[in-house]
Amino acid sequence: MKDRMANRDEHGVEETAAECRKLGATTHVFVVDCSNREEIYNSVNQVKKEVGDVTIVVNNAGTIYPADLLSTKDEEITKTFEVNILGHFWITKALLPSMLRRNYGHIVTVASICGHGVIPYIIPYCSSKFAAVGFHRALTSELQALGKTGIKTSCLCPVFVNTGFTKNPSTRLWPVLETDEVARSLIDGILTNKKMIFVPSYLNISLTLERFLPERALAAINRVQDIQFEAVVGHKTKMK
Repeated sequence: MKDRMANRDEHGVEETAAECRKLGATTHVFVVDCSNREEIYNSVNQVKKEVGDVTIVVNNAGTIYPADLLSTKDEEITKTFEVNILGHFWITKALLPSMLRRNYGHIVTVASICGHGVIPYIIPYCSSKFAAVGFHRALTSELQALGKTGIKTSCLCPVFVNTGFTKNPSTRLWPVLETDEVARSLIDGILTNKKMIFVPSYLNISLTLERFLPERALAAINRVQDIQFEAVVGHKTKMK
């Protein structure tokens, strides 16, 4: 299974690289298990030797296991945190030294709206995304304390994206986003040095309002929102 997954991931990376080449870009492909610290460090060393120093890093790897807590396997919880947040630490630690020397670079943390609010049946995912948002904010603060103002940071927080990451997602109030829309928002955010990139942008207003609403009002909004996706509940797959 692991070999098949690796082959599929490599095929997807090659497809993306081919699309970039069509646009005239020079691309280099490296397939890395972002839950494996040593593999990350070895791959970064290979990148430095073959390509050179990296000036923009987008920590985009992620995984999710939709299920209620008791149906979620221990190894799935561990994998979620290894990929969704610990991988950010290892990749950033490996690439940050050259940025610090130059006082130049941009580090993007891909989180989620689930890093600001919670959704049932994806407790490990929400927890890891809260950690990712915290990582972004703490890293931003530390770079400022070090006086490295030339190294910029951004955190991308979209709602559901149509990637197959979750099966059959739907909501009444949020759109299910296409990848192109999210990518454009991220690029715009990088070019304008935006710290927190919400997609759609009005999520920022919604999250601000939620801080002042009573619990009863928030519960009513959640019922109207009616977020649904396939999840394992009580060891059976259901729409939740």
